[in-house]
Amino acid sequence: MSFSDKLELLVQKREDIQNKLGNPDSLDQQEFIAMSKELAELGPIVEIIEKYQQASQDLTELEEIIDDPDSDVEMKQLAEEEIIDAKKIVPTLEEEIKILLLPKDKSDEKNAIIEIRAGTGGDEAALFAGNLLRMYQRYAEKKKWQFEILSISDTGIGGCKEATASITGKSVFAHLKFESGVHRVQRVPETESSGRIHTSAATVAVLPEAEEIDVKIEDKDIRIDIFRASGPGGQSVNTTDSAVRIVHIPTGITVQQQDEKSQHKNKEKALKILRSRLLDHESQKRDSERSEARKSQVGSGDRSERIRTYNFPQGRISDHRINLTLYKITEILEAGDLDLIIEPLVAEDKAQKLAQS
Repeated sequence: MSFSDKLELLVQKREDIQNKLGNPDSLDQQEFIAMSKELAELGPIVEIIEKYQQASQDLTELEEIIDDPDSDVEMKQLAEEEIIDAKKIVPTLEEEIKILLLPKDKSDEKNAIIEIRAGTGGDEAALFAGNLLRMYQRYAEKKKWQFEILSISDTGIGGCKEATASITGKSVFAHLKFESGVHRVQRVPETESSGRIHTSAATVAVLPEAEEIDVKIEDKDIRIDIFRASGPGGQSVNTTDSAVRIVHIPTGITVQQQDEKSQHKNKEKALKILRSRLLDHESQKRDSERSEARKSQVGSGDRSERIRTYNFPQGRISDHRINLTLYKITEILEAGDLDLIIEPLVAEDKAQKLAQS
């Protein structure tokens, strides 16, 4: 099927859906909702297709005027002037359509669970993990997303050994999925009297938030342990058996939650995290079959891959996957202007997919 035929099919598909939605009595509620959603998704693509078709038609007509020996001299001169812009517009719109037609990651529209763990580097690594947590929190604020810390093991000096947060909003996973991997920091710790630069690291995992419909957890597959919470949180946290540990027996995945005073709330949060980890586990398992292909992709999702370095002495952030270097460490790490890195990552991912399509 030619490119033009594919486009015509999409235009026709939108028209068919519009006609069916124009007669809602013939549809049940589920059909109506599904078709309305499909129409909303087709709308932007078809709009560009119609612009492309019109621009292609205009280009053909201009070429005919120029090639026609009987054309009026003034008309031919005008056509030669207009054809310069027309020849730029058509390929630009064609590229835009190809990007819109790329297969969508079905998780892109989902909310996300983000997990941050301090790596090598002791207190300095924990401080850096805290920096990353605040960076994502500020980025979420800029995007008008809801950011909720589900669990945190803090150090009491502004850092955290590990933290898990839920981020809710429009296309959260699509923006944050490239953040998974090892983040490295190079700076002089406040406790370092000799001014020597230390290198430490933290690991970030971004998981699409799974709904119950995505992952079915059978009661027989899990073991739930209830125990008394320990650590920071105040006396009221520690006086009842409110902490919850859930073990998924088939995979061995374990989730522990103790930040809430209520056992029910802790269980609810633990199940939310467990569903997302199980969805990610299945995704990683499927992707391992094509691991060689994934190594060349921007969003490989490999947790052990060093993806970014934050160099404080030089005020530099380098993303190693796309050889991007920005001297904007304050804007990104402290103010949360993460789109400065995410947008080039998304663009590179699309370019690679286009090259492979």
